[in-house]
Amino acid sequence: MKIIDLLKKTSIRLGENPGSKEEIITKLVDLMETSGNLSDKEIYKKDVLKREESGTTGIGEGIAIPHAKSKAVKYPQLAAMTIPQGSDFESLDGENTKLFFLIAVPEKSSDDHIILLQRLSTMLMDESFRKDLLEVNNQDEFLSIIEAKEKEKFPDDFTEKKEASDSASYDILAITGCPTGIAHTFMAAEALKTKAEEMGYKMKVETHGSTGIENALTSQEIKDAKGIIIAADVGVEKSRFAGKRLVETKVSDGISKPQELIEKALSPNTKLYKADKEVSKEEVAEEKSSVGQTIYKHLMNGVSHMLPFVVGGGILIALAFLLDDYSIDPSNFGSNTPIAALFNQIGGAAFGFMLPVLAGFIGMSIADRPGLTVGFVGGFLANAGGAGFLGALVAGFLSGYIIILLRKISKGLPKSLDGIKPMLIFPLFGILSIGLIMILLLNPPLASLNEAITNWLNTMGSGSKIALGLLLGGMMAVDMGGPINKAAYLFGTGSLASGSSLVMAAVMAGGMVPPLALSLSMILFKDKYSDRDRQTIVTNIIMGLSFITEGAIPFAAADPLRVIPASVVGSALAGMLSMIFGCSLRAPHGGIWVIGVIENPIKYLLAIVIGSIVSAIILGLLKKKVD
Repeated sequence: MKIIDLLKKTSIRLGENPGSKEEIITKLVDLMETSGNLSDKEIYKKDVLKREESGTTGIGEGIAIPHAKSKAVKYPQLAAMTIPQGSDFESLDGENTKLFFLIAVPEKSSDDHIILLQRLSTMLMDESFRKDLLEVNNQDEFLSIIEAKEKEKFPDDFTEKKEASDSASYDILAITGCPTGIAHTFMAAEALKTKAEEMGYKMKVETHGSTGIENALTSQEIKDAKGIIIAADVGVEKSRFAGKRLVETKVSDGISKPQELIEKALSPNTKLYKADKEVSKEEVAEEKSSVGQTIYKHLMNGVSHMLPFVVGGGILIALAFLLDDYSIDPSNFGSNTPIAALFNQIGGAAFGFMLPVLAGFIGMSIADRPGLTVGFVGGFLANAGGAGFLGALVAGFLSGYIIILLRKISKGLPKSLDGIKPMLIFPLFGILSIGLIMILLLNPPLASLNEAITNWLNTMGSGSKIALGLLLGGMMAVDMGGPINKAAYLFGTGSLASGSSLVMAAVMAGGMVPPLALSLSMILFKDKYSDRDRQTIVTNIIMGLSFITEGAIPFAAADPLRVIPASVVGSALAGMLSMIFGCSLRAPHGGIWVIGVIENPIKYLLAIVIGSIVSAIILGLLKKKVD
């Protein structure tokens, strides 16, 4: 942040006549306004005068540096004025004040005004510099003197730098990714970058979000990096990191343990990653990853690719019911009118890909592209054979390990046949194997189990509804997007695919509560939260209404012993009430924006409101006052 960049020619006035303190500040504010930096001049002026009330900004040696952080300021900016004959602007040393610099910074900026004050003070300590500024009579000379002195005092800021694309070199590289690719992905990226900057390291983060891979790492960046961090719950191509120190963990650790991951990635004790070209990228054992964590990562890779089909198709199907007329033909509800039939057909087509995509990308996470092919077929057969969601899960994992087995078996074949393995041997024997296993062994028992679960869901008594609503609603708030949350959500989408929409409504109600409860608690108990916390109220309301539970994660990470229990209670209550009220939801996502397709919408909103209020009150009682 250079002085010369923040001081415009139009914001400088030289040889001004003396006046009172308020008159001088008024003139300086007028100069600041010429830069186009103020949204409201009077508000900014009021903030500057308020700052003066706490102590004069006349620092002595004929210098005054009035300043203010204000909501009326758009970006950091400076204005300057000289009064060569001196003024009675209050000064710490009692001398006439002749040289004025006015600083304006946005209200939410952290320490920009401190940086500018320090920089200006350093330069203005030079008596000859002050004398030169007072003697010039045009703005160009004034700016030239400042630039020369700033180059002298801060030479590094004026050293020419190559373009980032040509010379960017990073100490650490990271990759983040979560199943939905919305919240966790970017929260982990921000936490890692912020902590790296605090520790004095330069970091670049590649994000695997809902719109694809962004900020992709280049081969040169990987070559120059000292360590790599993968904080992801989805499959990531790792072979490019061969020979580098690699730390791999779940995405939530990127949010809650950034310093620990950075230190580990740079530690000489972290072993170098070795990629085995003879096997797929996911066959390489992860030294410190548990079996459960590995399974979860493969599962989430399937879920992340499945969700767009589920959400898009599910909402279209729900809209078909909303637009239909039940009285025409109850047995054909959802397709009675032409517009309903059209929405149902399109949504059904997208929804039909749900299980093949789930199984296919689980298989791909385990065994690369050959696993994708075999998994698609396995998922399709599970759907067609009645095994449903459970069958697709099993088919996905089987498809990956079938390919791994085929790779091992085919290792003894001549090298000349390597080219036909992925095009002929793997797909042929892989598809045949998964087909025989699904049709002859797994579909019959899994179809019976799936039917039994569906019948139970459709015939639940009041006691079962209460228990299931409490359980699933509470699970949505335990880790707010982590494995437990995703398990509840998968059960909801699986139930929806099987024809039960009560469960999906309870799951979504539980997931909406944590961000809404935090926002309400911050409104009701202002003294329990910092100013920075309360700046997220609107954001959390929007995220809660949109069924994005992850908005509550920063608060849960900062104060888990209070935030998580309070959130679980409110979410469990909302899930239970949704079940008791008989609310059903045919859309697997959307939050408040799909209220039109929810059965008993008023009662559903009531369940969410009650859960949020209870959770907010518990938070207010548990949390301590902020000093």
